[in-house]
Amino acid sequence: MAEEIIYLTELLGAKVFDLKGRRIGTLRDAALIPLIDPVRVDRYLVGAGPGWLSIRYDQIQRIDAHGIHLKDERLTPYHSDEYMLRMVRDLLDQQIIDAQGRKVVRVNDVTFVRECERGRDEVLHILEVDIGIRSIIRRVLAGIVPFSVIRLLQEKIPPKSIRWEFCNMLEPDPQRRVRLNISNKLLENMHPADLADIVEDLGHEDRQALFSAMDNEAAAELLSEVDIDTQRGIVESLGPEKAAEILEEMEPSEAADLLNELEEERSEEILDEMEPADKEEVEELLEFRDDTAGGLMDTGFIAFPLDATVADAMAELKKNEDVLEDLHSLFLIDEDKKLRYTVPLAKIFFAAGSTPLEDLAADPLICIEVDESQERVAEMFDKYNLLILPVVDEENVLVGVITVDDIVALLRHS
Repeated sequence: MAEEIIYLTELLGAKVFDLKGRRIGTLRDAALIPLIDPVRVDRYLVGAGPGWLSIRYDQIQRIDAHGIHLKDERLTPYHSDEYMLRMVRDLLDQQIIDAQGRKVVRVNDVTFVRECERGRDEVLHILEVDIGIRSIIRRVLAGIVPFSVIRLLQEKIPPKSIRWEFCNMLEPDPQRRVRLNISNKLLENMHPADLADIVEDLGHEDRQALFSAMDNEAAAELLSEVDIDTQRGIVESLGPEKAAEILEEMEPSEAADLLNELEEERSEEILDEMEPADKEEVEELLEFRDDTAGGLMDTGFIAFPLDATVADAMAELKKNEDVLEDLHSLFLIDEDKKLRYTVPLAKIFFAAGSTPLEDLAADPLICIEVDESQERVAEMFDKYNLLILPVVDEENVLVGVITVDDIVALLRHS
């Protein structure tokens, strides 16, 4: 049998017949059981008198224009099952995320393809969700105009749908997410900036559901992309432990800025759940005012003694490969930890291992004190065309760095 398209709107209300051709009810819903099969319609829920019946897919002989015909009459009453993803209750008219189109959409209809399984049993596999004008016409005209006529009317309208494999549902209950086999892998592979646009279109509950289920690193990258009000709302909705896990993956300066926006009691709850090293780093930054260089800097940098060589630097970089993407410069400090030189990272890759790092230092040394204003920081990046700016205390001790990414974020949120 060739593949055939069937829409949910065409199925709903279909008459259901027993082996003798007697009508026993009408179809009210259809459901997947994703842990068994992620695309096959497994159950058909039939309204029969005051209650509903549950019909397994393998109890159906055929589905045609007249209705659904059974080959097995051992029917059981329907009982709510959290392992079921019901098309009408859980999907129709619900918001989902189109991971390929990077947007939030509302489901108007569902498309199935009818196929033969094991060469004989007719089954329906979910193909896509419909979000366009076609699906609205089917919904409006269902029960008024024959489906054959509706199909003719919609032929001139371009289809607008999303393949099922690119749909991401939002389920606030973590246990039910597991039962429904809902994964956020599609979203976690998206660019954080694209995902941030999606988050801004979601309601509070859906945002909470998304962040609760995401990988902590992906959640941290996403949280860094949204505005501060949205950040605050999301963190306040999460438990202290989950919030702490996400903030540990953020840049310390961003985590400190966010904690500064929370009520002191809430901020302390989250800090108490953080790992000691991360907590100490963030607490150091909390001491600085938001509108200063100290409030903008990160305390993560790589510094060497004055007599260090290129070989020393390369050995250290191999131990810290995870920071290379955001690393622009190395720093040389004296025995009192005072900043003496900045060494552009690019220079060390073309120098002999025995070369002293001091020979590759940029000249003149450009740095800024922790209590300078953010406006002054931005001016220096612009004036000297900087990628990174070291931050020192009043005794010229190196305490942090500000990167051009920090400046871009500052300008974007100002």
